[in-house]
Amino acid sequence: MDAEDSPWGDVPSRSSSNANLAKSVESEAADSAPKAAQDSKLASTSSPRSPSGRGPRTPRRLGAQATRLEAVDDSLGPLGPLGDNASNQPEPEEPPIPPSKEQPLPIRNVRQAPSTSSSAMGKSMMESVDLGDDDRSINSKSRYPPPSPGGIENSRRQTQPSVSIEQAARPSFDITVGDPHKVGDLTSSHIVYQVRTKTSSKAYKQPEFTVSRRYRDFLWLYTSLHNNNPGVVVPPPPEKQAVGRFDSNFVESRRSALERMLNKAAAHPILQHDGDLKIFLESDAFNVDVKHREHKELGLGENKGMFSSISFGGGGGGKFIEHDDWFHDRKNYLDALENQLKALLKAIDTVVQQRKALAEAAGELSASLHALSAVELSVSLSTPLEGLSDLQLRIRELYERQAQQDVLTLGITIDEYIRLIGSIKTAFAQRQKSFHSWHSAEAELTKRKAIQDKTLRSGKTQQDRLNQLQADVGDGERRCHQARLLFEDMGRLMRNELERFEKEKVEDFKSGVETFLEGAIEAQKELIELWETFLMQLDADEDGEPFFRPPAISVTPAKPRDEPTLESSESSAQQAAATMTAEQEE
Repeated sequence: MDAEDSPWGDVPSRSSSNANLAKSVESEAADSAPKAAQDSKLASTSSPRSPSGRGPRTPRRLGAQATRLEAVDDSLGPLGPLGDNASNQPEPEEPPIPPSKEQPLPIRNVRQAPSTSSSAMGKSMMESVDLGDDDRSINSKSRYPPPSPGGIENSRRQTQPSVSIEQAARPSFDITVGDPHKVGDLTSSHIVYQVRTKTSSKAYKQPEFTVSRRYRDFLWLYTSLHNNNPGVVVPPPPEKQAVGRFDSNFVESRRSALERMLNKAAAHPILQHDGDLKIFLESDAFNVDVKHREHKELGLGENKGMFSSISFGGGGGGKFIEHDDWFHDRKNYLDALENQLKALLKAIDTVVQQRKALAEAAGELSASLHALSAVELSVSLSTPLEGLSDLQLRIRELYERQAQQDVLTLGITIDEYIRLIGSIKTAFAQRQKSFHSWHSAEAELTKRKAIQDKTLRSGKTQQDRLNQLQADVGDGERRCHQARLLFEDMGRLMRNELERFEKEKVEDFKSGVETFLEGAIEAQKELIELWETFLMQLDADEDGEPFFRPPAISVTPAKPRDEPTLESSESSAQQAAATMTAEQEE
Protein backbone atom coordinates (compact mmCIF):
# COMPACT_ATOMS: atom_id res chain seq x y z
CA MET A 1 0.00 0.00 0.00
CA ASP A 2 1.39 3.48 -0.94
CA ALA A 3 2.02 6.22 1.54
CA GLU A 4 -0.61 8.42 -0.18
CA ASP A 5 -3.32 5.83 0.02
CA SER A 6 -2.75 4.85 3.64
CA PRO A 7 -4.60 7.01 6.15
CA TRP A 8 -1.92 6.23 8.73
CA GLY A 9 1.10 7.24 6.56
CA ASP A 10 2.69 10.56 5.82
CA VAL A 11 1.37 14.13 6.04
CA PRO A 12 -0.52 14.26 2.70
CA SER A 13 -2.46 11.16 3.63
CA ARG A 14 -3.18 12.67 7.03
CA SER A 15 -4.52 15.77 5.40
CA SER A 16 -6.94 13.78 3.29
CA SER A 17 -8.00 11.78 6.25
CA ASN A 18 -8.46 15.00 8.14
CA ALA A 19 -10.87 16.26 5.48
CA ASN A 20 -12.78 13.00 5.46
CA LEU A 21 -13.04 13.17 9.21
CA ALA A 22 -14.59 16.63 9.03
CA LYS A 23 -17.18 15.41 6.53
CA SER A 24 -18.13 12.41 8.65
CA VAL A 25 -18.51 14.57 11.74
CA GLU A 26 -20.85 16.93 9.91
CA SER A 27 -23.03 14.06 8.62
CA GLU A 28 -23.27 12.37 12.00
CA ALA A 29 -24.11 15.57 13.87
CA ALA A 30 -27.53 15.61 12.20
CA ASP A 31 -28.47 12.12 13.43
CA SER A 32 -28.47 12.29 17.20
CA ALA A 33 -26.71 14.04 20.01
CA PRO A 34 -25.46 10.89 21.81
CA LYS A 35 -23.92 9.53 18.57
CA ALA A 36 -22.28 12.86 17.77
CA ALA A 37 -20.73 12.99 21.20
CA GLN A 38 -19.41 9.47 20.81
CA ASP A 39 -18.05 10.15 17.31
CA SER A 40 -16.45 13.37 18.41
CA LYS A 41 -14.70 11.55 21.20
CA LEU A 42 -13.37 8.95 18.78
CA ALA A 43 -12.37 11.63 16.28
CA SER A 44 -10.38 13.47 18.90
CA THR A 45 -8.34 10.33 19.55
CA SER A 46 -7.55 9.90 15.82
CA SER A 47 -6.90 13.60 14.95
CA PRO A 48 -3.42 14.38 13.34
CA ARG A 49 -0.63 15.39 15.62
CA SER A 50 2.68 17.12 15.09
CA PRO A 51 5.65 14.97 14.11
CA SER A 52 6.92 15.27 17.60
CA GLY A 53 3.72 13.75 18.92
CA ARG A 54 3.88 10.54 16.87
CA GLY A 55 5.72 8.76 19.62
CA PRO A 56 2.84 8.40 22.11
CA ARG A 57 0.45 7.57 19.24
CA THR A 58 1.99 4.12 18.76
CA PRO A 59 0.04 2.43 21.62
CA ARG A 60 -3.15 4.06 20.35
CA ARG A 61 -2.41 2.55 16.91
CA LEU A 62 -2.16 -0.86 18.52
CA GLY A 63 -5.42 -0.35 20.38
CA ALA A 64 -7.18 0.72 17.17
CA GLN A 65 -6.14 -2.42 15.33
CA ALA A 66 -9.03 -4.33 16.96
CA THR A 67 -11.50 -2.15 15.09
CA ARG A 68 -9.79 -2.43 11.70
CA LEU A 69 -11.91 -5.25 10.33
CA GLU A 70 -12.25 -4.06 6.72
CA ALA A 71 -10.71 -1.58 4.29
CA VAL A 72 -11.53 2.06 4.83
CA ASP A 73 -13.09 3.95 1.95
CA ASP A 74 -14.60 7.39 1.49
CA SER A 75 -18.18 6.14 2.00
CA LEU A 76 -17.48 4.96 5.54
CA GLY A 77 -15.00 7.66 6.46
CA PRO A 78 -11.77 7.24 8.29
CA LEU A 79 -13.57 5.72 11.30
CA GLY A 80 -14.85 2.77 9.21
CA PRO A 81 -17.50 0.70 10.98
CA LEU A 82 -17.37 2.96 14.06
CA GLY A 83 -19.67 5.44 12.32
CA ASP A 84 -23.38 4.98 11.53
CA ASN A 85 -23.33 1.19 11.78
CA ALA A 86 -21.94 1.11 15.28
CA SER A 87 -25.31 0.15 16.72
CA ASN A 88 -25.49 -2.93 14.48
CA GLN A 89 -22.19 -4.37 15.65
CA PRO A 90 -22.22 -7.07 18.32
CA GLU A 91 -21.58 -5.91 21.82
CA PRO A 92 -18.26 -6.78 23.47
CA GLU A 93 -18.33 -9.94 25.51
CA GLU A 94 -19.06 -9.44 29.16
CA PRO A 95 -18.99 -11.86 32.07
CA PRO A 96 -22.38 -13.64 32.48
CA ILE A 97 -24.82 -11.93 34.78
CA PRO A 98 -25.84 -14.09 37.74
CA PRO A 99 -29.50 -15.22 37.58
CA SER A 100 -31.86 -12.89 39.38
CA LYS A 101 -35.23 -14.24 40.42
CA GLU A 102 -36.87 -10.87 41.05
CA GLN A 103 -36.45 -9.14 37.68
CA PRO A 104 -35.03 -11.33 34.90
CA LEU A 105 -37.27 -9.91 32.17
CA PRO A 106 -36.74 -6.18 32.74
CA ILE A 107 -32.91 -6.54 32.55
CA ARG A 108 -33.17 -8.43 29.26
CA ASN A 109 -35.53 -5.82 27.83
CA VAL A 110 -33.22 -3.00 28.82
CA ARG A 111 -30.25 -4.62 27.07
CA GLN A 112 -32.25 -5.29 23.92
CA ALA A 113 -33.86 -1.86 23.75
CA PRO A 114 -31.46 0.76 25.09
CA SER A 115 -33.67 3.60 23.86
CA THR A 116 -36.47 2.66 26.31
CA SER A 117 -37.17 5.38 28.81
CA SER A 118 -36.54 4.91 32.50
CA SER A 119 -40.22 5.46 33.34
CA ALA A 120 -41.36 2.67 31.02
CA MET A 121 -38.70 0.38 32.42
CA GLY A 122 -39.81 1.17 36.00
CA LYS A 123 -43.42 0.49 35.04
CA SER A 124 -42.54 -2.88 33.51
CA MET A 125 -40.54 -3.75 36.58
CA MET A 126 -43.44 -2.87 38.90
CA GLU A 127 -45.84 -4.92 36.78
CA SER A 128 -43.52 -7.91 36.90
CA VAL A 129 -43.08 -7.56 40.66
CA ASP A 130 -46.78 -7.08 41.56
CA LEU A 131 -47.15 -8.50 45.04
CA GLY A 132 -50.91 -8.83 44.83
CA ASP A 133 -50.75 -10.76 41.56
CA ASP A 134 -48.03 -12.99 42.96
CA ASP A 135 -50.11 -13.76 46.01
CA ARG A 136 -53.12 -14.57 43.91
CA SER A 137 -51.08 -16.68 41.53
CA ILE A 138 -49.46 -18.53 44.41
CA ASN A 139 -52.79 -19.11 46.08
CA SER A 140 -54.37 -20.29 42.87
CA LYS A 141 -51.50 -22.66 42.27
CA SER A 142 -51.74 -23.99 45.79
CA ARG A 143 -55.50 -24.42 45.50
CA TYR A 144 -55.44 -26.06 42.11
CA PRO A 145 -52.19 -28.00 41.76
CA PRO A 146 -51.44 -29.78 38.51
CA PRO A 147 -53.02 -33.22 38.42
CA SER A 148 -50.70 -35.97 39.46
CA PRO A 149 -51.33 -39.61 40.40
CA GLY A 150 -50.55 -38.94 44.06
CA GLY A 151 -52.35 -35.59 44.44
CA ILE A 152 -55.71 -36.10 42.72
CA GLU A 153 -57.47 -36.75 46.02
CA ASN A 154 -55.98 -33.65 47.61
CA SER A 155 -57.04 -31.45 44.71
CA ARG A 156 -60.58 -32.83 44.89
CA ARG A 157 -60.74 -32.18 48.61
CA GLN A 158 -59.56 -28.61 48.13
CA THR A 159 -62.15 -27.84 45.48
CA GLN A 160 -65.06 -29.20 47.55
CA PRO A 161 -67.12 -26.66 49.53
CA SER A 162 -65.97 -26.30 53.10
CA VAL A 163 -68.14 -27.77 55.88
CA SER A 164 -67.80 -27.76 59.62
CA ILE A 165 -65.46 -30.25 61.21
CA GLU A 166 -68.33 -31.71 63.22
CA GLN A 167 -70.41 -32.40 60.12
CA ALA A 168 -67.46 -33.80 58.19
CA ALA A 169 -66.52 -36.18 61.00
CA ARG A 170 -70.07 -37.28 61.78
CA PRO A 171 -70.92 -40.69 60.24
CA SER A 172 -74.32 -41.60 58.83
CA PHE A 173 -76.54 -44.45 60.06
CA ASP A 174 -79.59 -46.12 58.55
CA ILE A 175 -81.07 -48.68 60.95
CA THR A 176 -84.16 -50.80 60.36
CA VAL A 177 -85.82 -53.13 62.85
CA GLY A 178 -87.93 -55.78 61.17
CA ASP A 179 -88.89 -59.44 60.82
CA PRO A 180 -90.39 -59.87 64.33
CA HIS A 181 -90.99 -63.56 65.07
CA LYS A 182 -91.81 -65.56 68.15
CA VAL A 183 -89.24 -68.02 69.52
CA GLY A 184 -89.02 -70.26 72.58
CA ASP A 185 -91.43 -72.59 74.29
CA LEU A 186 -94.50 -71.76 76.37
CA THR A 187 -92.57 -70.56 79.45
CA SER A 188 -89.73 -68.69 77.70
CA SER A 189 -91.40 -67.42 74.55
CA HIS A 190 -90.40 -63.97 73.33
CA ILE A 191 -90.18 -61.86 70.18
CA VAL A 192 -86.88 -61.56 68.29
CA TYR A 193 -86.18 -58.69 65.89
CA GLN A 194 -83.68 -58.40 63.04
CA VAL A 195 -81.63 -55.18 63.34
CA ARG A 196 -80.10 -54.16 59.99
CA THR A 197 -77.55 -51.35 59.97
CA LYS A 198 -75.99 -49.36 57.11
CA THR A 199 -73.29 -46.93 58.19
CA SER A 200 -70.36 -44.92 56.86
CA SER A 201 -68.50 -45.02 60.18
CA LYS A 202 -65.00 -46.50 60.05
CA ALA A 203 -65.38 -47.77 63.63
CA TYR A 204 -67.40 -50.73 62.38
CA LYS A 205 -65.98 -53.73 60.60
CA GLN A 206 -68.41 -53.65 57.67
CA PRO A 207 -70.69 -50.98 56.19
CA GLU A 208 -73.74 -53.30 56.35
CA PHE A 209 -74.56 -55.98 58.93
CA THR A 210 -77.54 -57.65 60.59
CA VAL A 211 -77.97 -58.99 64.13
CA SER A 212 -80.82 -60.51 66.16
CA ARG A 213 -81.99 -58.75 69.34
CA ARG A 214 -84.85 -59.18 71.80
CA TYR A 215 -86.64 -56.55 73.85
CA ARG A 216 -84.48 -56.84 76.97
CA ASP A 217 -81.38 -56.12 74.86
CA PHE A 218 -82.87 -52.75 73.98
CA LEU A 219 -83.47 -52.09 77.69
CA TRP A 220 -79.80 -52.89 78.41
CA LEU A 221 -78.71 -50.43 75.74
CA TYR A 222 -80.90 -47.67 77.19
CA THR A 223 -79.52 -48.18 80.69
CA SER A 224 -75.91 -48.33 79.48
CA LEU A 225 -76.22 -45.14 77.43
CA HIS A 226 -77.66 -43.31 80.44
CA ASN A 227 -74.85 -44.47 82.73
CA ASN A 228 -72.10 -43.74 80.21
CA ASN A 229 -73.38 -40.28 79.26
CA PRO A 230 -74.79 -38.40 82.27
CA GLY A 231 -76.77 -35.34 81.25
CA VAL A 232 -77.58 -36.64 77.77
CA VAL A 233 -81.23 -37.22 76.84
CA VAL A 234 -81.22 -40.86 75.69
CA PRO A 235 -84.07 -41.97 73.38
CA PRO A 236 -86.12 -44.47 75.42
CA PRO A 237 -87.54 -47.84 74.32
CA PRO A 238 -91.27 -48.61 74.55
CA GLU A 239 -92.62 -49.75 77.87
CA LYS A 240 -93.27 -53.33 78.84
CA GLN A 241 -96.66 -54.96 78.44
CA ALA A 242 -97.52 -58.21 80.14
CA VAL A 243 -100.91 -58.80 78.50
CA GLY A 244 -101.26 -59.01 74.73
CA ARG A 245 -97.55 -58.76 74.00
CA PHE A 246 -97.89 -61.22 71.12
CA ASP A 247 -100.75 -59.33 69.47
CA SER A 248 -99.92 -58.35 65.90
CA ASN A 249 -100.86 -54.68 66.36
CA PHE A 250 -98.83 -54.41 69.56
CA VAL A 251 -95.81 -56.11 68.00
CA GLU A 252 -95.91 -53.72 65.06
CA SER A 253 -96.16 -50.62 67.26
CA ARG A 254 -93.27 -51.86 69.43
CA ARG A 255 -91.15 -52.60 66.36
CA SER A 256 -91.70 -49.09 65.04
CA ALA A 257 -90.83 -47.54 68.43
CA LEU A 258 -87.62 -49.59 68.72
CA GLU A 259 -86.56 -48.54 65.23
CA ARG A 260 -87.09 -44.85 66.06
CA MET A 261 -85.09 -45.28 69.26
CA LEU A 262 -82.06 -46.73 67.48
CA ASN A 263 -82.07 -44.18 64.67
CA LYS A 264 -82.27 -41.26 67.10
CA ALA A 265 -79.49 -42.68 69.26
CA ALA A 266 -77.27 -43.24 66.19
CA ALA A 267 -77.96 -39.69 64.95
CA HIS A 268 -76.99 -38.14 68.30
CA PRO A 269 -73.53 -36.49 68.11
CA ILE A 270 -72.48 -37.98 71.48
CA LEU A 271 -74.31 -41.30 71.64
CA GLN A 272 -73.20 -42.43 68.17
CA HIS A 273 -69.62 -42.81 69.47
CA ASP A 274 -70.59 -44.88 72.51
CA GLY A 275 -68.98 -48.33 72.76
CA ASP A 276 -72.13 -50.02 74.03
CA LEU A 277 -74.07 -48.88 70.97
CA LYS A 278 -71.37 -50.41 68.78
CA ILE A 279 -71.63 -53.72 70.67
CA PHE A 280 -75.42 -53.70 70.34
CA LEU A 281 -75.44 -53.03 66.59
CA GLU A 282 -72.51 -55.19 65.53
CA SER A 283 -71.79 -58.00 67.98
CA ASP A 284 -72.80 -61.52 66.95
CA ALA A 285 -72.00 -62.92 70.41
CA PHE A 286 -73.92 -60.22 72.24
CA ASN A 287 -74.39 -61.91 75.62
CA VAL A 288 -70.71 -62.89 75.86
CA ASP A 289 -69.54 -59.38 74.96
CA VAL A 290 -71.87 -57.81 77.50
CA LYS A 291 -70.56 -60.02 80.33
CA HIS A 292 -66.96 -59.35 79.32
CA ARG A 293 -67.60 -55.62 79.33
CA GLU A 294 -69.26 -55.72 82.75
CA HIS A 295 -66.27 -57.57 84.24
CA LYS A 296 -63.91 -55.06 82.65
CA GLU A 297 -65.86 -52.15 84.11
CA LEU A 298 -65.74 -53.71 87.57
CA GLY A 299 -61.95 -53.85 87.34
CA LEU A 300 -61.71 -50.24 86.15
CA GLY A 301 -64.42 -48.81 88.37
CA GLU A 302 -62.05 -46.87 90.55
CA ASN A 303 -60.52 -45.10 87.55
CA LYS A 304 -63.73 -43.51 86.30
CA GLY A 305 -63.30 -40.43 88.46
CA MET A 306 -66.35 -38.38 89.31
CA PHE A 307 -68.49 -40.15 86.69
CA SER A 308 -68.47 -43.27 88.84
CA SER A 309 -70.72 -41.49 91.31
CA ILE A 310 -73.33 -40.84 88.63
CA SER A 311 -75.58 -43.84 88.12
CA PHE A 312 -78.85 -44.53 86.39
CA GLY A 313 -80.80 -44.35 89.61
CA GLY A 314 -82.19 -41.20 91.19
CA GLY A 315 -80.09 -38.71 93.12
CA GLY A 316 -79.40 -39.00 96.79
CA GLY A 317 -78.47 -36.57 99.52
CA GLY A 318 -80.72 -33.94 101.02
CA LYS A 319 -83.41 -31.84 99.47
CA PHE A 320 -82.35 -30.16 96.26
CA ILE A 321 -83.27 -26.53 95.69
CA GLU A 322 -82.81 -25.30 92.13
CA HIS A 323 -81.00 -21.96 92.08
CA ASP A 324 -80.91 -21.63 88.27
CA ASP A 325 -84.10 -19.96 87.01
CA TRP A 326 -83.65 -21.41 83.52
CA PHE A 327 -83.65 -25.01 84.78
CA HIS A 328 -86.50 -24.21 87.17
CA ASP A 329 -88.67 -22.90 84.32
CA ARG A 330 -87.78 -25.85 82.09
CA LYS A 331 -88.70 -28.32 84.81
CA ASN A 332 -92.12 -26.70 85.28
CA TYR A 333 -92.62 -26.63 81.52
CA LEU A 334 -91.76 -30.32 81.19
CA ASP A 335 -94.20 -31.22 83.98
CA ALA A 336 -97.01 -29.34 82.24
CA LEU A 337 -96.06 -30.77 78.84
CA GLU A 338 -96.07 -34.30 80.21
CA ASN A 339 -99.58 -33.85 81.64
CA GLN A 340 -100.91 -32.44 78.38
CA LEU A 341 -99.31 -35.19 76.31
CA LYS A 342 -100.79 -37.83 78.58
CA ALA A 343 -104.23 -36.26 78.18
CA LEU A 344 -103.77 -36.15 74.40
CA LEU A 345 -102.67 -39.77 74.34
CA LYS A 346 -105.74 -40.72 76.32
CA ALA A 347 -107.93 -38.90 73.79
CA ILE A 348 -106.18 -40.65 70.90
CA ASP A 349 -106.76 -43.99 72.61
CA THR A 350 -110.45 -43.11 72.91
CA VAL A 351 -110.64 -42.30 69.20
CA VAL A 352 -108.88 -45.55 68.36
CA GLN A 353 -111.29 -47.52 70.53
CA GLN A 354 -114.23 -45.82 68.86
CA ARG A 355 -112.91 -46.70 65.43
CA LYS A 356 -112.50 -50.29 66.52
CA ALA A 357 -116.04 -50.25 67.90
CA LEU A 358 -117.30 -48.89 64.57
CA ALA A 359 -115.45 -51.67 62.79
CA GLU A 360 -117.09 -54.27 65.03
CA ALA A 361 -120.52 -52.68 64.48
CA ALA A 362 -119.99 -52.70 60.71
CA GLY A 363 -119.07 -56.39 60.91
CA GLU A 364 -122.21 -57.22 62.87
CA LEU A 365 -124.34 -55.24 60.41
CA SER A 366 -122.76 -57.11 57.52
CA ALA A 367 -123.53 -60.47 59.12
CA SER A 368 -127.19 -59.48 59.72
CA LEU A 369 -127.65 -58.26 56.14
CA HIS A 370 -126.15 -61.45 54.79
CA ALA A 371 -128.53 -63.56 56.87
CA LEU A 372 -131.51 -61.50 55.71
CA SER A 373 -130.56 -61.79 52.05
CA ALA A 374 -130.31 -65.55 52.45
CA VAL A 375 -133.96 -65.94 53.56
CA GLU A 376 -135.45 -63.35 51.18
CA LEU A 377 -137.38 -64.91 48.30
CA SER A 378 -137.42 -61.88 46.04
CA VAL A 379 -134.29 -61.64 43.96
CA SER A 380 -134.73 -57.90 43.45
CA LEU A 381 -134.45 -57.40 47.22
CA SER A 382 -132.00 -60.10 48.26
CA THR A 383 -129.40 -58.97 45.72
CA PRO A 384 -129.05 -55.35 47.07
CA LEU A 385 -129.00 -56.70 50.63
CA GLU A 386 -126.10 -58.97 49.77
CA GLY A 387 -124.26 -56.06 48.12
CA LEU A 388 -124.78 -53.90 51.20
CA SER A 389 -123.41 -56.70 53.38
CA ASP A 390 -120.23 -56.81 51.32
CA LEU A 391 -119.99 -53.02 51.52
CA GLN A 392 -120.11 -53.13 55.34
CA LEU A 393 -117.29 -55.66 55.38
CA ARG A 394 -115.12 -53.26 53.40
CA ILE A 395 -116.08 -50.43 55.73
CA ARG A 396 -115.07 -52.55 58.69
CA GLU A 397 -111.64 -53.14 57.16
CA LEU A 398 -111.33 -49.41 56.52
CA TYR A 399 -112.09 -48.55 60.17
CA GLU A 400 -109.61 -51.11 61.46
CA ARG A 401 -106.88 -49.86 59.16
CA GLN A 402 -107.55 -46.26 60.15
CA ALA A 403 -107.40 -47.12 63.86
CA GLN A 404 -104.04 -48.83 63.39
CA GLN A 405 -102.77 -45.89 61.37
CA ASP A 406 -103.75 -43.45 64.13
CA VAL A 407 -101.70 -45.47 66.60
CA LEU A 408 -98.64 -45.68 64.34
CA THR A 409 -98.60 -42.00 63.33
CA LEU A 410 -99.77 -39.66 66.07
CA GLY A 411 -100.16 -42.09 68.97
CA ILE A 412 -96.62 -43.47 68.81
CA THR A 413 -95.18 -39.92 68.57
CA ILE A 414 -97.06 -38.81 71.68
CA ASP A 415 -96.02 -41.93 73.58
CA GLU A 416 -92.40 -41.46 72.51
CA TYR A 417 -92.23 -37.91 73.83
CA ILE A 418 -93.85 -38.87 77.10
CA ARG A 419 -91.01 -41.38 77.54
CA LEU A 420 -88.47 -38.77 76.38
CA ILE A 421 -89.65 -36.46 79.15
CA GLY A 422 -88.94 -39.35 81.52
CA SER A 423 -85.38 -39.50 80.14
CA ILE A 424 -85.00 -35.74 80.65
CA LYS A 425 -86.13 -36.13 84.24
CA THR A 426 -83.51 -38.85 84.68
CA ALA A 427 -80.90 -36.38 83.38
CA PHE A 428 -82.21 -33.81 85.88
CA ALA A 429 -81.78 -36.39 88.64
CA GLN A 430 -78.19 -37.01 87.51
CA ARG A 431 -77.49 -33.29 87.61
CA GLN A 432 -79.03 -33.13 91.09
CA LYS A 433 -76.77 -35.96 92.21
CA SER A 434 -73.70 -34.20 90.83
CA PHE A 435 -74.76 -31.10 92.78
CA HIS A 436 -74.89 -33.13 95.99
CA SER A 437 -71.48 -34.64 95.17
CA TRP A 438 -70.05 -31.16 94.71
CA HIS A 439 -71.39 -29.91 98.06
CA SER A 440 -70.28 -33.09 99.80
CA ALA A 441 -66.76 -32.52 98.46
CA GLU A 442 -66.89 -28.92 99.70
CA ALA A 443 -67.99 -30.06 103.16
CA GLU A 444 -65.20 -32.62 103.27
CA LEU A 445 -62.68 -30.00 102.20
CA THR A 446 -63.87 -27.62 104.93
CA LYS A 447 -63.54 -30.39 107.50
CA ARG A 448 -59.97 -31.19 106.42
CA LYS A 449 -58.96 -27.53 106.48
CA ALA A 450 -60.35 -27.18 110.00
CA ILE A 451 -58.31 -30.17 111.15
CA GLN A 452 -55.21 -28.72 109.53
CA ASP A 453 -55.71 -25.31 111.18
CA LYS A 454 -56.29 -26.89 114.58
CA THR A 455 -53.14 -28.97 114.21
CA LEU A 456 -51.08 -25.96 113.17
CA ARG A 457 -52.30 -23.93 116.16
CA SER A 458 -51.35 -26.67 118.61
CA GLY A 459 -47.72 -26.62 117.42
CA LYS A 460 -46.92 -30.04 118.87
CA THR A 461 -47.46 -32.16 115.80
CA GLN A 462 -44.63 -33.72 113.88
CA GLN A 463 -43.77 -32.63 110.37
CA ASP A 464 -44.97 -35.93 108.86
CA ARG A 465 -48.42 -35.36 110.27
CA LEU A 466 -48.49 -31.84 108.84
CA ASN A 467 -47.41 -33.11 105.44
CA GLN A 468 -50.16 -35.72 105.48
CA LEU A 469 -52.76 -33.11 106.40
CA GLN A 470 -51.52 -30.85 103.63
CA ALA A 471 -51.80 -33.72 101.15
CA ASP A 472 -55.35 -34.45 102.33
CA VAL A 473 -56.32 -30.81 101.89
CA GLY A 474 -54.85 -30.81 98.38
CA ASP A 475 -56.75 -33.97 97.48
CA GLY A 476 -59.97 -32.45 98.85
CA GLU A 477 -59.46 -29.32 96.78
CA ARG A 478 -58.92 -31.43 93.67
CA ARG A 479 -62.09 -33.45 94.29
CA CYS A 480 -64.09 -30.32 94.97
CA HIS A 481 -62.82 -28.71 91.79
CA GLN A 482 -63.66 -31.79 89.72
CA ALA A 483 -67.15 -32.01 91.21
CA ARG A 484 -67.83 -28.35 90.49
CA LEU A 485 -66.60 -28.70 86.90
CA LEU A 486 -68.75 -31.79 86.41
CA PHE A 487 -71.84 -29.98 87.66
CA GLU A 488 -71.18 -27.00 85.38
CA ASP A 489 -70.45 -29.21 82.38
CA MET A 490 -73.65 -31.16 82.92
CA GLY A 491 -75.56 -27.88 83.09
CA ARG A 492 -74.18 -26.72 79.74
CA LEU A 493 -74.74 -30.14 78.21
CA MET A 494 -78.35 -30.27 79.39
CA ARG A 495 -79.03 -26.84 77.95
CA ASN A 496 -77.92 -28.07 74.54
CA GLU A 497 -79.90 -31.28 74.96
CA LEU A 498 -83.10 -29.42 75.83
CA GLU A 499 -82.66 -27.15 72.81
CA ARG A 500 -82.20 -30.22 70.67
CA PHE A 501 -85.31 -31.76 72.28
CA GLU A 502 -87.43 -28.71 71.42
CA LYS A 503 -86.25 -28.65 67.82
CA GLU A 504 -86.89 -32.36 67.25
CA LYS A 505 -90.25 -32.16 69.02
CA VAL A 506 -91.52 -29.53 66.59
CA GLU A 507 -90.35 -31.51 63.57
CA ASP A 508 -91.70 -34.87 64.80
CA PHE A 509 -95.11 -33.51 65.82
CA LYS A 510 -95.46 -31.59 62.58
CA SER A 511 -94.71 -34.73 60.59
CA GLY A 512 -97.00 -36.87 62.78
CA VAL A 513 -99.95 -34.49 62.52
CA GLU A 514 -99.53 -34.17 58.75
CA THR A 515 -99.48 -37.95 58.35
CA PHE A 516 -102.49 -38.28 60.66
CA LEU A 517 -104.52 -35.74 58.64
CA GLU A 518 -103.51 -37.24 55.31
CA GLY A 519 -104.57 -40.69 56.52
CA ALA A 520 -107.92 -39.37 57.75
CA ILE A 521 -108.57 -37.59 54.42
CA GLU A 522 -107.69 -40.68 52.39
CA ALA A 523 -109.92 -42.85 54.57
CA GLN A 524 -112.88 -40.50 54.11
CA LYS A 525 -112.33 -40.36 50.36
CA GLU A 526 -112.27 -44.13 50.20
CA LEU A 527 -115.46 -44.35 52.28
CA ILE A 528 -117.26 -41.85 50.03
CA GLU A 529 -116.14 -43.75 46.95
CA LEU A 530 -117.55 -46.99 48.38
CA TRP A 531 -120.97 -45.45 49.06
CA GLU A 532 -121.12 -43.69 45.67
CA THR A 533 -120.28 -46.91 43.84
CA PHE A 534 -123.00 -48.77 45.70
CA LEU A 535 -125.54 -46.02 44.94
CA MET A 536 -124.70 -46.08 41.23
CA GLN A 537 -125.27 -49.81 41.18
CA LEU A 538 -128.69 -49.38 42.81
CA ASP A 539 -129.65 -46.75 40.21
CA ALA A 540 -128.62 -49.09 37.44
CA ASP A 541 -130.84 -51.80 38.96
CA GLU A 542 -133.86 -49.49 38.96
CA ASP A 543 -133.32 -48.67 35.29
CA GLY A 544 -133.78 -52.32 34.40
CA GLU A 545 -130.31 -53.62 34.69
CA PRO A 546 -130.18 -56.04 37.62
CA PHE A 547 -127.62 -55.52 40.43
CA PHE A 548 -126.30 -59.00 39.73
CA ARG A 549 -127.05 -60.24 36.25
CA PRO A 550 -128.92 -63.62 36.37
CA PRO A 551 -127.66 -66.47 34.26
CA ALA A 552 -128.82 -66.41 30.64
CA ILE A 553 -131.87 -68.65 29.80
CA SER A 554 -132.10 -70.30 26.35
CA VAL A 555 -135.18 -69.07 24.42
CA THR A 556 -136.58 -70.51 21.16
CA PRO A 557 -136.05 -68.16 18.26
CA ALA A 558 -139.11 -66.21 17.18
CA LYS A 559 -140.60 -66.98 13.77
CA PRO A 560 -140.85 -64.34 11.09
CA ARG A 561 -143.86 -62.00 11.17
CA ASP A 562 -144.92 -62.79 7.61
CA GLU A 563 -145.82 -66.32 8.67
CA PRO A 564 -148.48 -65.95 11.39
CA THR A 565 -149.19 -69.01 13.44
CA LEU A 566 -152.48 -70.44 14.64
CA GLU A 567 -151.95 -69.22 18.21
CA SER A 568 -151.39 -65.66 17.11
CA SER A 569 -154.53 -65.67 14.94
CA GLU A 570 -156.63 -67.04 17.82
CA SER A 571 -155.36 -64.40 20.22
CA SER A 572 -156.14 -61.61 17.76
CA ALA A 573 -159.67 -62.97 17.27
CA GLN A 574 -160.24 -63.07 21.01
CA GLN A 575 -159.09 -59.46 21.36
CA ALA A 576 -161.49 -58.36 18.59
CA ALA A 577 -164.44 -60.19 20.23
CA ALA A 578 -163.67 -58.62 23.58
CA THR A 579 -163.60 -55.19 21.99
CA MET A 580 -166.98 -55.69 20.35
CA THR A 581 -168.56 -56.91 23.59
CA ALA A 582 -167.36 -53.84 25.39
CA GLU A 583 -168.84 -51.56 22.76
CA GLN A 584 -172.23 -53.29 22.98
CA GLU A 585 -172.30 -52.92 26.73
CA GLU A 586 -171.66 -49.23 26.40
